[in-house]
Amino acid sequence: MDYSREKSKQGRFFDLPDFPDDSVERGWLERGYRYIAGVDEAGRGPLAGPVVAAAVILPLPCKIPGLNDSKKLSRNKREQLYEIILQQALSVGIGIADPGVIDTINILEATLTAMKEAVDALDPKPHALIVDGISRVPALIPQRTVKKGDSRCVSIAAASIIAKVSRDRMMETLHLFHPDYGFNEHKGYGTQLHLKALRERGPCKAHRLSFRGVKELPPGE
Repeated sequence: MDYSREKSKQGRFFDLPDFPDDSVERGWLERGYRYIAGVDEAGRGPLAGPVVAAAVILPLPCKIPGLNDSKKLSRNKREQLYEIILQQALSVGIGIADPGVIDTINILEATLTAMKEAVDALDPKPHALIVDGISRVPALIPQRTVKKGDSRCVSIAAASIIAKVSRDRMMETLHLFHPDYGFNEHKGYGTQLHLKALRERGPCKAHRLSFRGVKELPPGE
């Protein structure tokens, strides 16, 4: 099993497993924090569509079997877990940064903006955050970042599923307005089908004009 070594404030090292559990959440609980939100995003890499962030506060101990990084789940499994999470979570928040925002402030800042929006939408308000990756959410809330957190922390895994399913549905809606690009199939990623459509038609309003592979093309629709 692959483990990641992380250093605690006391200087000791401890192991994080490569599957989701609630050990990080319980660590916050033991320090007196009640509501712990996992935060993740979907859609940093695509050439089109928004980046979508989700924040989820789960009841602990978590009783949702099968939670995992959304990328490791089938579409059907994600959809099933999405509904279960909405039913069982204490709170779920969504944040969205559209292509115009991404082009204006860059993808990292747009992602953090969407994450803050997702956190701000939570009710009850979180006492602490667990954030996937290495960048902290711009919020005055105690937080910890966890590399590959969607594979290690149940709250982040839940957030990854909410963000992924929400974004996929948005891309399917975008397909109705821009059917020639195949957004319903590739969700904005740079597949051969998508790149072919870009070369033939140029970018549409849903594209990220600052992204390589898009910005040098003439406008389309």
